[in-house]
Amino acid sequence: MPTDLVPPLPETLQVEVTSACNLRCAMCLVRYRPPVNKLAGAMPLAMLRGLLDDLPGLRQLTLQGLGEPLLAPDLLPMVRYAKQRGVRVGFNSNATLLNARRAAELVDSGLDWLHVSIDGARATTYEGIRDGASFDTVVGNLAGLAEAKRAAGSATPWIRAVFVAMRRNVAQLPELVALLGRIGVSELRVQNLSHSFADTDPAGAYREIRQYAEDEALWGGDDESAAADAFAQARDAASRAGVTLRLPSTEPRPDSRCGWPWEAAYVTSAGVVQPCCMVMGDDRIALGRLSEQSFPDIWGGPAYREFRRRLAGDDPPDVCRGCALYQGTF
Repeated sequence: MPTDLVPPLPETLQVEVTSACNLRCAMCLVRYRPPVNKLAGAMPLAMLRGLLDDLPGLRQLTLQGLGEPLLAPDLLPMVRYAKQRGVRVGFNSNATLLNARRAAELVDSGLDWLHVSIDGARATTYEGIRDGASFDTVVGNLAGLAEAKRAAGSATPWIRAVFVAMRRNVAQLPELVALLGRIGVSELRVQNLSHSFADTDPAGAYREIRQYAEDEALWGGDDESAAADAFAQARDAASRAGVTLRLPSTEPRPDSRCGWPWEAAYVTSAGVVQPCCMVMGDDRIALGRLSEQSFPDIWGGPAYREFRRRLAGDDPPDVCRGCALYQGTF
């Protein structure tokens, strides 16, 4: 891990283009907060442009946060502005709104990658997690995006499916691998829940999502064996289907560390600068606000320097202690 407290400006950035979402997913903070209007929750295009202009060395931009990027009114102009700057750009989507028109627009925009969340191989399981979504619609939209690429003769966007492994769905992983192979999706990333929220008050504002993580996370115990079995079957299925499969660890690695605050940053739709996307909730930590300072000033400011100092040592910030990336299980 780097130890310098003011590294060069990052080449990688993640921006929440909207905090609004059309789903209420069981493992997402959005479910446990009041709904956000898609206009009120959108990052202004001018803010995104100003942010990119402050980062001349930017190479990669991810346009996602807690909300659904396809709800962002200025999503396509944002993609195009980044592409004009020579920046690779993509985002993660629940794909419920990814109809044929949207798929064609995204292919035409030059979007480099699109990750689609699909947390089950059967409608009952998937829809029980992604509350408000239709399994058949999402699978159809995924297949439609692959077809839009073929129709345009385009190699982009690269399509990757993302599966959040939990106690309730991990057994369906091999079945999902086979399904993705049939519809033309050639990569699947499996990840654990991002945070335990163990640093929060058990009776406080994060109690519900904290309890959900405790009930569903595959972090050791009896679940480790069940997950290992599902992962082994998924590897076999991936080999047969020609799907590239990335699997997480289910056992924390005490030597794991995080490089986010030296290499990248996360900015919410309201312009709050946070150390990473794993934190969830801009009330948990703020290293600066774009309404008050430029990004370079925040990046080199005292809050960021102190955060890096603690993360590089043996007394990490509280928000990092329950993070799956910090623990090496993401």
